[in-house]
Amino acid sequence: MTANPAPPIRVFHLQPGLAAQELDGLPEAPPARGYYWIACTRTAFGAELARLQAALQRLTGQQLVDLHVSDLLNAQLPSHYDYTSQYDLLVVRRLAQAQAPAAAPLPGTRGAPPKLRRIDTSPVGFAAFDELLLSVHPEDCGVRDGYAARLLAPAGGSGTPASAAEAVVRELRSGPVPGTRLPPSPADLMLRVVNHIVDSYLDLRREFSRQLDHWQTELLRPRSRFANWGALMQARMALHQLDEICEDQRTAVRAWLDALEGWDIPDDAAALRELDLLKVRSRDVLEHIERVVTHVRRLEHSTETAVQMHFSVQSNRTNDIMRTLTALTAVFLPLNLIAGIFGMNFDFLPIVHRKEGFWWAMGGMAAIGIALTLLFWRKRYLARSSQD
Repeated sequence: MTANPAPPIRVFHLQPGLAAQELDGLPEAPPARGYYWIACTRTAFGAELARLQAALQRLTGQQLVDLHVSDLLNAQLPSHYDYTSQYDLLVVRRLAQAQAPAAAPLPGTRGAPPKLRRIDTSPVGFAAFDELLLSVHPEDCGVRDGYAARLLAPAGGSGTPASAAEAVVRELRSGPVPGTRLPPSPADLMLRVVNHIVDSYLDLRREFSRQLDHWQTELLRPRSRFANWGALMQARMALHQLDEICEDQRTAVRAWLDALEGWDIPDDAAALRELDLLKVRSRDVLEHIERVVTHVRRLEHSTETAVQMHFSVQSNRTNDIMRTLTALTAVFLPLNLIAGIFGMNFDFLPIVHRKEGFWWAMGGMAAIGIALTLLFWRKRYLARSSQD
């Protein structure tokens, strides 16, 4: 049975201490308690822009400025941060593995272990007000619906110590999970969704590592004939793209952190703790991004090192072959000299007209050849290099 597709615009009312509630439509008045989360697709945001702007005016007293509307509608926008006196705008490019048809894998990956799929990225935009969070997602983005399912999950759990500890970790990282508290503010919710997006980059590391480990093994195998250069170049370009995307993400989150440092320090202890938690969660998101950047650069470096080692091994193998051929050529040079001398057109040559002359010549040539072979073998000119 096919599940019903999620609506293009979903509205949630989050009240700390209570269960999250999904509303049927856009609210008409600001929340008496808690805050709203309006999550929509980019197409729905463009089609319902006038209605959404009117709702923002009713609920927050402020509409999105035109430049920020253009940013949220731009599907090619890099990660960045901006702000006004009423709201903060954060754009983070999410990661998804494009579901390409089976007939169109990356070139040159036939026979390799798990295929390295093409990287598909698109921006997810957030406008965080005091009592409302507006998020704009791609059409096929599962972040919105996946996180909404967590919000609407019934309270309770298995109650075992292991599951309770796992619930705490999940709630601290991206939350919420059944039986844990809801994000206390729109900014906190935004950071949790961003953390969920960044974690998808961390999950991709395993696929990159498996694929590149396979290629490194093939590159460093002495007698292998590596042919997946096209796929390897695609992987390196993908790593380069990931590095650039994560750099933009890091810059955006750092700008958000700088903005948090400029917020007025509240007098209320609860508000001060909430601000501290926002800073801690922001630094945690930044640390996740930096882990991705570090891993991507390590993979780039190890791939480049493996390629250089591959060519070094092949060069060493070529040198061994040329050394052997040179030694064999040196063995036969004296023999060719002797054959050339006795092949001269002179009437009188020593031992030419003697019955045992042929055997004397062959014996001398054999002795010289054996002596040179033993000499070159002792000097290891004919020895094979030990390669594991």
